Amino acid sequence: MQTNDIIVAPATAMGGAIAVIRVSGKGSVDMVDRIFLGRQPLTEAKSHTIHYGEIRDYERVIDDVVVAVFRAPHSYTGEESVEISIHGSRYIASEVIRLLCEEGARMAEAGEFSQRALLAGRIDLSQAEAVADLIAAETRAEHAIASTQMRGGYSRMLDELRNELLDICSLVELELDFSEEDVEFADRTQLENMLDEVEAVVWRLMQSFRMGNAIREGVRVAIVGRPNVGKSTLLNALLQDNRAMVSDIPGTTRDTVEENIVIDDIRFRFIDTAGLRETDDRLEKMGIERTEMAIKEADIIIYVTDPSQKNLELPQVDERQKLLVVVNKMDTTDECNIEGAIYVSARYDEGTDKLRDELSELVNLDSVYQGEVVVSNMRHAYALNDAHMHLNRAKVAIKERLSAELLAEHLRGAINALGEITGRITSDDILSNVFSRFCIGK
Repeated sequence: MQTNDIIVAPATAMGGAIAVIRVSGKGSVDMVDRIFLGRQPLTEAKSHTIHYGEIRDYERVIDDVVVAVFRAPHSYTGEESVEISIHGSRYIASEVIRLLCEEGARMAEAGEFSQRALLAGRIDLSQAEAVADLIAAETRAEHAIASTQMRGGYSRMLDELRNELLDICSLVELELDFSEEDVEFADRTQLENMLDEVEAVVWRLMQSFRMGNAIREGVRVAIVGRPNVGKSTLLNALLQDNRAMVSDIPGTTRDTVEENIVIDDIRFRFIDTAGLRETDDRLEKMGIERTEMAIKEADIIIYVTDPSQKNLELPQVDERQKLLVVVNKMDTTDECNIEGAIYVSARYDEGTDKLRDELSELVNLDSVYQGEVVVSNMRHAYALNDAHMHLNRAKVAIKERLSAELLAEHLRGAINALGEITGRITSDDILSNVFSRFCIGK
C-alpha cells in the first residue's frame, strides 16, 4: 500500500438522496479544484470550509455539489483531504471518480483511509478497529462499546499499563548492564506489587470479553427441555415467525436451530434444541449431544416444561450462566405452581412479553452505556491472554529469585502483547488482516 499518492473512493452507499466521495493525499485540493467550478478556487480555501459549485467535464456539468476541504494535518487521514457531496446517482458517482482518476488519483483499497490515519498517528489500531465496529453496530450496546473504544478510553488504559511495564523493565534491564556487580535497581517487593496491579487490570479486561463477545455476536440463549413441551413453538413466538418446525411427534427437532432477535437494544442468539430424553434413535442421540453442548456454551438457559411434567430435571449451570424456568401450554390448564417460573402459552403468544422482559433484565448493560471499557475483539482477547501469561511468569521469576534477564524477557513479552492491541508493535500481516475487513471508503 502506497501512502504518497492520492486516493479516491465513495464513502457512502449509492442510490440514496446524496452520496459522498472522499479524496485524500498531498495535492487533493488542487486536483479536485481542476474539475470544480465555484465562487472561489478551492486552492484558496481554508481548512474545514464548505463550498458550493459544479463538477464539470470541460463544458459538461456532471452535478451540483458541496465540497468540504480539510488541510493537513487536521483531517481524518492526517493528509490533505476533500469530501464531495453529490446526488446519490451511481452514474454521477462513477463520472466524478472517473474524472479524478484521469487527473491522477487511484481507487483506494479496503480500509486505506483508516490505515493512513493510523500511519499518520491520528488513531491507533484499536481505534481503527472501533471505526469498523461502529459502522457495523446494530444495537445500542454495540454502539456504546465501539464509541468508547474509538474515543480512546481503551487505548489510554492500555498505554498507561504499557508505560508502567516499560518503567519496570527499564530498571530491570539496567541491572543487566551491571550484572558483574550484582546490584538491584528495582526493589523486588515494590516490583511485585506493581505487577499485581497491572495484572488485575489485564485480568478484568480479559473477563470483560465474555460480555463483549456476547454483545457483538449475540447473547447465547439455549431453549431446552423434554420433548413435546413446546420449545420450537416458544422460539417461533419469540421471533414472531414460523422459523422452527413444529409437530406433536416427540423428537421432531433433531438438530439445533439458531436465530437472532434484538430485545431492548440487546442482540440475543436463540438456540432451539432437541428434546432431552433417553432414546435409541441414532440421529436423535446426536441431536441430544448437541443440546448438551449448547447448554455448556449458553449464557442463558431457558428450561421449558408444561403442566403435565411432574418432575423438573433442571440442567446444571455454572456461576456465569443464568437459568429461567418457563411453563408452557398454560392455555390447557390453570393448575400449576412452580416458584419463580414464567407462565406462557407459546401457541397463543401469551406471557412471552414477560419472558422478553426477564431476558432483558438478566443482561445488565448499565456499565457499558456509562462508558466502561469492554473488550469485544477476539484479537485483543488473545493479546490480553498473552500479556497475562507473561505477567504471571514475571511474578514467578521474582518470587523464585530468578535472573534479571529472564524477568526482563517476560516483562518485554507483556509489553509487546499490549502494544499489539494498539498497533505500537505490529506486523504487516496483522495490518492487512484488520484493514481488509473495512469497506472501501473507510
